[in-house]
Amino acid sequence: MSTHPDQAAIRAAALRIAPHVRRTPLLQLAGTELGIDNDIVLKLEGLQASGSFKPRGAFNRMLSNPLPPAGVIAASGGNHGAAVAHAARALGVPAEIFVPAITGAAKRARIEAYGARLVVGGEAYDAARLASEARAAETGALLVHAYDQPEVLAGQGTVALEFQEQAPDLTHLLVAVGGGGLIGGMAAWYAGSGVQVIGVEPEACPTLASALRAGRPVPAPVGGLAADSLGAKQVGALMFAVAREHVAGTVLVPDEAIRAAQRRLWDAARLPAEPGGATALAALLCGAWRPPAGARVGVLVCGANCDPASLAG
Repeated sequence: MSTHPDQAAIRAAALRIAPHVRRTPLLQLAGTELGIDNDIVLKLEGLQASGSFKPRGAFNRMLSNPLPPAGVIAASGGNHGAAVAHAARALGVPAEIFVPAITGAAKRARIEAYGARLVVGGEAYDAARLASEARAAETGALLVHAYDQPEVLAGQGTVALEFQEQAPDLTHLLVAVGGGGLIGGMAAWYAGSGVQVIGVEPEACPTLASALRAGRPVPAPVGGLAADSLGAKQVGALMFAVAREHVAGTVLVPDEAIRAAQRRLWDAARLPAEPGGATALAALLCGAWRPPAGARVGVLVCGANCDPASLAG
């Protein structure tokens, strides 16, 4: 596999992981239901196994490599860890997941429910990542990176393959950005298609915006409502090579817009979305991104691992 996934690598990943992941549905919502001018199409990756898009990349990484007796190791704010733990259980190997202290109790419980060993490795994701890499070197376990491995990007790109098959007339696609594996894989699939892929980031976690401004991945602030899922310190090198060529731009949204998007999804469609899962929609609802005339807009709702009580009110 090349370091930068192309359509052939993404198609191969889709075939490889098909027995283990769900083909998630779309939901069309009228703009009047959301208080905006445009009708939109949502892809509901919160209905994916383990509650987010992450099993796609986890399974592709694990099925593309020999699995050692020590099993697999990953660092995660929560969703990737749950996905790796789920994949490891399905494939019959042990998993050890390092999470930062900011990871919520619900996500920790989900990781442990899949049978993984949970380790708290520092205050933020980057500390957990360093701890996981040291542990992998010690044990010989296969490291499953949250976003910066070719197999992971190709696996996440299968979201775009499905989206294009299900909604071939899209002109614009809004995708939340953390470490960038999801948007990197999706932009690689849509490269040259004419579909504009737009990254949406919390103001408190501007990883891709900072990288594009600097011309390379650089450390960015980590904080705010969505830090447990979008709180990578900087974007991955592999996704950045894709993003600077094939991502049409990025927009930043405040935490209050993310919370409002969560509540709008719940009120309009009874869809639970964690803060990171609602971030892409927040760009439309708060006006941070305005679609041009005639646009046919798709929005990825990428995760649903939240406390349902947080959606009330």
